[in-house]
Amino acid sequence: MTATARDVRAQLLRLAERHRVLRAEGADTRLPHQSSLAAADPAALRHAAVLILFGRLDERLAEHASEVVPEDLDLLFVERAATLRQHAGQVAFPGGKVDATDASVVGAALREAEEETGLDPAGVEVLGTLVDRELPVTDFLVTPVLGWWAEPSEVFVVDPAESAHVFRAPVADLLDPGNRVLTVLEHEGRRFEGPGFLVDGTLIWGFTALIVSSIFDELGWTREWDRTREHRVRR
Repeated sequence: MTATARDVRAQLLRLAERHRVLRAEGADTRLPHQSSLAAADPAALRHAAVLILFGRLDERLAEHASEVVPEDLDLLFVERAATLRQHAGQVAFPGGKVDATDASVVGAALREAEEETGLDPAGVEVLGTLVDRELPVTDFLVTPVLGWWAEPSEVFVVDPAESAHVFRAPVADLLDPGNRVLTVLEHEGRRFEGPGFLVDGTLIWGFTALIVSSIFDELGWTREWDRTREHRVRR
């Protein structure tokens, strides 16, 4: 592990510990951009978990690295199949509903990640869980599981009916101000704004982008970007 990777892993561990304390204190489950929305009915929420997996760039991706602190890291994403009823074509973290047979939310996130991307869970070091977050559109309460890819394995589309693409996005590209946009969704006369990332022609927006942006902000990695650069999206 390089010195930079070691340092960043330590930062991620501190983030997980901070969120452990926040969870214990009953932190708000709404993300910053959701603060204007009414809180969801806890009784109506279903539990889900996603895996936020930080790995080290391989030699093929190293050319994307720049002079930012997490320059040698990437994040694992899944692009949903266009035929799905919900979130069709959107980019997300691997994850899904917590089943009754899952021993924990961590177990659910790892199971879903293996089912969607083929990764070997044995190579993932779980650093902790972040504060649960509401996904109002589908009434899910999502636990983000923070992972470190200690021993990366091959990833691929396991089921084309569920996923169109599995990819690792360099963190340096996600932090590049030139790749940041303000996503705008207009629905039933209302305007919803949120952070977005345009990397190699792929748009990461919605709940996933909110989580990524929030993590970068908390870690102090975010670089100033043009928040007037709008990118319109449709549900």
